[in-house]
Amino acid sequence: MIDILFCGNDGVFDGVLTCALSILMRTETREPFCFHIFTMDVSHLDEKYTCISDDHIRTLESAVKRYNEENSVKLYDVSKYYMKAFSGCPNEGAYCSPYTLIRLFADVVKGIPDKLLYLDADIMFNRDIRLLWDTDLTDYEYAAARDHYGKYLLYPNYINAGVLLFNMKLSRATGLFKKARWWIKKKKLTFADQSALIRSTTTRKVLPQRFNDQKFLHKHTVVRHFSKRLFWLPYPHTDNIKQWHIEKVHSVFRYRQFDDIYDEYLKITNSTP
Repeated sequence: MIDILFCGNDGVFDGVLTCALSILMRTETREPFCFHIFTMDVSHLDEKYTCISDDHIRTLESAVKRYNEENSVKLYDVSKYYMKAFSGCPNEGAYCSPYTLIRLFADVVKGIPDKLLYLDADIMFNRDIRLLWDTDLTDYEYAAARDHYGKYLLYPNYINAGVLLFNMKLSRATGLFKKARWWIKKKKLTFADQSALIRSTTTRKVLPQRFNDQKFLHKHTVVRHFSKRLFWLPYPHTDNIKQWHIEKVHSVFRYRQFDDIYDEYLKITNSTP
């Protein structure tokens, strides 16, 4: 079983669906996938902060089972964990949303296996996921690639937490997540959970950039991360183009490598009531 974790509210559905399709359509394996999804309702903070809907979960499950009947989707409402641990904490107004914090409950939510790949929703796989999944984590809490901008602006091995391959057994033993939750509760951090994880790390493996490419798409790129990036033309500015912004992916990035995935995505979403 290959176990994937996504986190978010109902607004991340298009990202989760396109990412899951890219995994299934770029991977040659008979091994089934389990897509774990952490969600919560914190609509008292923002009316958009609601759980991923049951309809979206059914759509996702139907889509992944087309590739292997043994594929599954498991939804976890972690609202109670969040309210107990993080409600009113200094990082509740995180740079993205409170949903960036809830992967830090992976060690306490029942049913999470000993190896787990966490993915941000704004990710597409360009090559077989086994190239990443088969990484040896025997002596490491997790594996991650460097942050494209952070490796220049902060320090050379500053990692991006959008793609994290966890050795959950070791991470539970070292208290990685418990320590990170302590940081979130006690201190305002620039990059919230990413900063907390980095400060709490005992051992990690730094992966090549092709496993979390936040700016370019090369032939050897395994993971293309559609995070906010800097553009120099026609004037210096940032833009946050996501993979489900198909017209912009075509016109700005000029990517056509994902068109077969977009065809499947549009068939599914256009046929959903």
